Amino acid sequence: MKGKTLFENFNPISEKEWKQKIQYDLKGKDYNEEVVWNSPEGIKVKPFYHAEDLEHITVTSSHITSWNIGQVVYAGNAIMANEKALKYIAKGAEAIRFVIPVETVNAAVILNNIDLSAIKVYLDMQFLSKDYITKTLDKVTDSNKIHFQVDPIGHLARSGNWYESMPSDIDLVNDLAALNIDNLLSVDVSLYQNAGADMVQQLANALSHANEYLNILQESGKLANLKSIDFKVAVGGNYFFEIAKIKALRNLWSVLAQAYDIAIPCHITTQPSRRNKTIYDYNVNLLRTTTECMSAVLGGSDAVFNLNYNSEYKKDNDFAERIAFNQLILLKEESYFDKVENPAEGSYYIETISTQLAEKALILFKTIEKDGGFLKQLKNHTIQNRIADSAQKQQEKFNTKKTVLVGSNAYQNENDKMAQEIDLYPFVKKNPRKTLITPIIEKRLAEELEQNRLSHE
Repeated sequence: MKGKTLFENFNPISEKEWKQKIQYDLKGKDYNEEVVWNSPEGIKVKPFYHAEDLEHITVTSSHITSWNIGQVVYAGNAIMANEKALKYIAKGAEAIRFVIPVETVNAAVILNNIDLSAIKVYLDMQFLSKDYITKTLDKVTDSNKIHFQVDPIGHLARSGNWYESMPSDIDLVNDLAALNIDNLLSVDVSLYQNAGADMVQQLANALSHANEYLNILQESGKLANLKSIDFKVAVGGNYFFEIAKIKALRNLWSVLAQAYDIAIPCHITTQPSRRNKTIYDYNVNLLRTTTECMSAVLGGSDAVFNLNYNSEYKKDNDFAERIAFNQLILLKEESYFDKVENPAEGSYYIETISTQLAEKALILFKTIEKDGGFLKQLKNHTIQNRIADSAQKQQEKFNTKKTVLVGSNAYQNENDKMAQEIDLYPFVKKNPRKTLITPIIEKRLAEELEQNRLSHE
């Protein structure tokens, strides 16, 4: 008698049977050497995954019903920034991140005619000011819904200094926590990825970084005021691993929140990594950002902000921004990336990798906490050294072409000349100054190679 469904007509095949079949086809070659590979995080990736892999894994749902198309707007001029934001909202933007360089930029002007109940707004302030935030809360309707993304620890890690001082910055975090703000704190995980941290380090640093804020608020009695926390994540080119990384981050935050006996959601915004972007054969960056945005969506991001294909060497321009924005429109409106809830949920491969990343990150997180916590390890440069070791390994793989960036260290177009195209300095900028700690420096893999090619044009 035929089965009621197609699958009932076939006998189930166990994981052991699949592996035996592969070993037979290998004709005596070693299974582990031929078809199993090691990720930079020390995870052994198998050639296939099976339902049996999920037997000891609890599959959790991220409950992301949709994701927001984001657009970054530099707000050096408040009126121009507002006009640009409204233009992109009219085109379909559902989230705007304003980069605000100085306090003199009027937030009320920037946010004029933007419905904060319908549009997600993120303020990437390059300063820390209670007055600026309180004025915004007073003057702007629904301003408590703004994601203020306050992150003094991230500023310390990136610049080497606090905004003012450790006591002052921490006091300000506690003061701001007393205000009626739904989304106050942010953790900049993108810094670690763009500097060369592997995924386990990114996740562990994100968790330990966030834990510092929870400790600060708990000690001041303000933890109950925290309603949400933002994670700003950079997504690299390892497609499935990046999906797994975002899923792992959300699950790890849930574990940390439970340890404090709080039920606070995390809000994840993502942007393609800068680390694998190139100057030469720059159109390949379009392919990179497309797959990275796909990983961001499938991993369960709340909002995705794209990167211009030529952002490393060109100032913002209408053409590049239009292409980057349309990539997100195509993913959502024509590729139907918003029609299925949690599409990666239950994938044997992704769920297994996500669990392994989370487990390894939790071990590293506990090590960081045991050794004094994130701030202490920043001050004694343990965090920086760990990232530098990972970055060096990545660089060696790039230099020996074990990691390929098409158009840069492989398949170079010798006729590709870039010296006259560069508007922005695309390499690590050296700015000697006095710092409390060694800052974590973002650096692209192709920088030395590109500098050499430019010098010979």
